[in-house]
Amino acid sequence: MTSFIIGAHTNRSIPTEWRDDADRNCPFCRIIAGEMPSTRLYEDDKVIAILDILPLRRGHTLVIPKAHYSRVSELPPEYASAVGQAVTKVANGLTKALDNTALNVVCNQEYAQAVPHVHYHIIPAPSFDSSAGVELLEKAKVKEVALSRREMHQREFESREELDEDEGKVLAVRIRASL
Repeated sequence: MTSFIIGAHTNRSIPTEWRDDADRNCPFCRIIAGEMPSTRLYEDDKVIAILDILPLRRGHTLVIPKAHYSRVSELPPEYASAVGQAVTKVANGLTKALDNTALNVVCNQEYAQAVPHVHYHIIPAPSFDSSAGVELLEKAKVKEVALSRREMHQREFESREELDEDEGKVLAVRIRASL
């Protein structure tokens, strides 16, 4: 899913703010602390799940451990387990709420990781009977040549729009009801 941007991150130095003691500036830690707004879908003592504010598709959700760790490879077993359980629970709720069982579940470590706090993306796959799918197909037809996978991913990435707050609230109610 994000392979088209990986090359831009190869061999880059790791930012100093990615140190595990830098959570005071971490936007996810601030969301967890209630200092920044979010549309919460699920929460327990170790994990939260929120709608992504710049979703690839409707329902794009982030599952985030409440403890600050920059790398999934350093996540303690109790948090890894809690995140895994939450991913399953939220993915199940998303498939029911959106009537779409196709999902991408992604966790990046350092490259292609926009926020240096472990988080999993649960992204509903495109449904080509939806208007978003039709738009992608129409753009592909304009070129008269089949788009490469990289070109399709790039166009999809470029078409991202900020989550509408009201739409997010309505969607969150549907998803929570399906958890």
